[in-house]
Amino acid sequence: MGAPHLLRNLHPSAAPCAIKSFQHAVHRSFYTPPPLPGSGFRTAVRFGFGWVLHHPSRRVTVAMASSFPVKKSEEEWRAVLSPEQFRILRLKGTEYPGTGEYDKFFEKGVYECVGCGTPLYESTTKFNSGCGWPAFFKGLPGAIRRTPDPDGRRTEITCAACGGHLGHVFKGEGFPVPTNERHCVNSISLKFVADPEPDS
Repeated sequence: MGAPHLLRNLHPSAAPCAIKSFQHAVHRSFYTPPPLPGSGFRTAVRFGFGWVLHHPSRRVTVAMASSFPVKKSEEEWRAVLSPEQFRILRLKGTEYPGTGEYDKFFEKGVYECVGCGTPLYESTTKFNSGCGWPAFFKGLPGAIRRTPDPDGRRTEITCAACGGHLGHVFKGEGFPVPTNERHCVNSISLKFVADPEPDS
């Protein structure tokens, strides 16, 4: 069974972009499930076609926050985020494709970090990639931090203010956008603020 066939079996809405990303050797569109029952902080993460385990510790979470302007302990983040928000923003999880609130949402406004309220993306930079996650071709100046993943195949994007995990950025996929980039972002990492209604 070839890789494109396997990718198509993941999720109908994710197949076109999953194959495209695979062809460009920067594939990311895989589901990261919630922490495994009875495993503490152990989380299963999928790389390629196999499962690996990592163990985010209290020290790791706090250390990630300490290098950003908005600093909170793990306990403080858990107090202000829902369990699913914490899993994705602080433990670098991924929501299932096609399930996010903003996947097919195209109202005018600004998308902020759900963790700290920092403006991240303007709605004018959002486009329909068909991949199952919100896609933007650029972030607001200085709002997004890029960090190459240890595997060297992808680049993680995080909120530059609090370090919250947003998703990954991909280049050269051929979408008709001015930057030739796709910021693949978890809906749950975002909060939409609509533009004010014009005066009548």
